[in-house]
Amino acid sequence: MAGIERKHHVVIVGGGVAGLEALIALRDLAGDRVEITLVAPQPDFTYKPFAVEEPFSQQPPERRALAPIAQEFGSRFVQAAVEGVALDEHTVELSTGESLEYATLVVCAGGRLRPAFRQGSTFLASGELLIDDVLTNAAAAPSRRIAFVVPPGVTWPLPIYEVALMARTRAEALGLVDLEFLVVTPESGPLIMFGSAPSAEVEALLRGRRIAIETGSYAHEAEDGTLILTPGDRLLEAGDLIALPLIEGPGIAGLPADQHGFIPIDDNARVVGADDVYAAGDGTTFPIKQGGIATQQADAAAEHIAARAGAPVQPQPFHPVLRGKLLTGDESLHLEHHLEGGSGEGSAALDYLWWPPHKISGRYLAPWLEGTTPHAEPDPPRRPIDVEVSLPKEWHREPMALDPYRPL
Repeated sequence: MAGIERKHHVVIVGGGVAGLEALIALRDLAGDRVEITLVAPQPDFTYKPFAVEEPFSQQPPERRALAPIAQEFGSRFVQAAVEGVALDEHTVELSTGESLEYATLVVCAGGRLRPAFRQGSTFLASGELLIDDVLTNAAAAPSRRIAFVVPPGVTWPLPIYEVALMARTRAEALGLVDLEFLVVTPESGPLIMFGSAPSAEVEALLRGRRIAIETGSYAHEAEDGTLILTPGDRLLEAGDLIALPLIEGPGIAGLPADQHGFIPIDDNARVVGADDVYAAGDGTTFPIKQGGIATQQADAAAEHIAARAGAPVQPQPFHPVLRGKLLTGDESLHLEHHLEGGSGEGSAALDYLWWPPHKISGRYLAPWLEGTTPHAEPDPPRRPIDVEVSLPKEWHREPMALDPYRPL
């Protein structure tokens, strides 16, 4: 494989969760065997999982400049967008006009977000959700109902439940105690990808906050902009709505991709059909788009690259463990589900199920953010009982066989 015999120059594309996890992991595992360049279009790393709180607290999520982060780990930072990849030449074409050579490329470019519907508000984790206006509009409508919609298609549903729970608290603070809340989702149960037990806990939490939920419902936009729910072809009656965005692949020129722009990877996070190229995060074909999963893919890639660079590392394939922290405006609910292995119902607890207890449980990124030492696995001091469920098929061959809307 081209360039693998010489000292590695690893180019990491993307300054998000997966990109930083890959950077820190590679430096730890490969040491001075690799030279690393981090490329990202934005100058800062934004910790997006807490962006869900911004409409309610008016506090933006944590940001850290990427240049000093790269310097901390003995790497170079280049602020530029990636225009394409020339696989035969082992080069990355940048928006600055520069061509950057690589021995190994790690693509952590993430997915592209787009609104699912023309009406209502889309939660894009950008601080643009005017929650008080949305609640007031919904309360003034004849239905006196606000809907929170998970659209059919590729998305990550957890934030809609956080927004609904926090919005209920805000509505009561505004005196809108009679406003009806409804979550509409194609999932067979709320957050069913975490297993049946966590899903039941989330449903009980919603009911306790007077938030109704309609599962197994697919929202489609009619020509006049109204939302129709199937099955049943029913009109969604609501004074206003908040919907999650759909996620599309990065569609980087020169890289293999499916019809939606997502990059196919194998169980070591290598890009299928592209030598010396790896990928991690929302931009891959793995159907669950979540930060913790992205860090696990980045770890698999880093281990494989480090071993190829001569480090004494036994690379392990990507074994997805889904860990999520549901923010409620009060106590947070920790959810965990191993997506392969045996069988089980998943775990849910108010206590920590991983350590450090960041919203994203990256092996390297979370301890770095916390200022502590990385652990072999992000387990808490008191290890919980692991509950696992088998993947239906080899996910990297038929990724969409893993349906996040049904029990896994």
